[in-house]
Amino acid sequence: MARQDVIAVIGGADCSDDISDMAQAVGREIARRGAALICGGRGGVMTAACRGAKEEGGMTIGVLPGSDRSDANEFVDVAIATGMTDARNVIIARSADAAIAIDGSYGTLSEIAFCRKFEVPVIGLRTWAVDDRIIQASGPAQAVELAFSRLQALQ
Repeated sequence: MARQDVIAVIGGADCSDDISDMAQAVGREIARRGAALICGGRGGVMTAACRGAKEEGGMTIGVLPGSDRSDANEFVDVAIATGMTDARNVIIARSADAAIAIDGSYGTLSEIAFCRKFEVPVIGLRTWAVDDRIIQASGPAQAVELAFSRLQALQ
């Protein structure tokens, strides 16, 4: 049995409706391609992406900052309670085959940095553009396509 690809969706715990719609579309596209979605498991971009993945029957994993698995958003299938607060970002980056960063603030920036440190490809949607290795996408479908094309290049 082949191992399932895992795509991280990273972004803010609070977001606008426009960003939420974008994250939901990313989640749907990830699920349509048969990959699992991993995220921080809480609100904002994370909830929207998980909702989109569940709409398409996808698998969602939430790596939570606290010690209570019930803190996960309602669309998380597997909740991992770390009790590690922001240090959980390392787990998300290490577990992902590729990452899609959507909007976000400094927590998102730290996840991007860990992904880059661990050589996990990062695709950006209206997010930090700290170097030219973060490939900026124009929309959700292109972001997911770019993530999967980077995955294939690494295999």
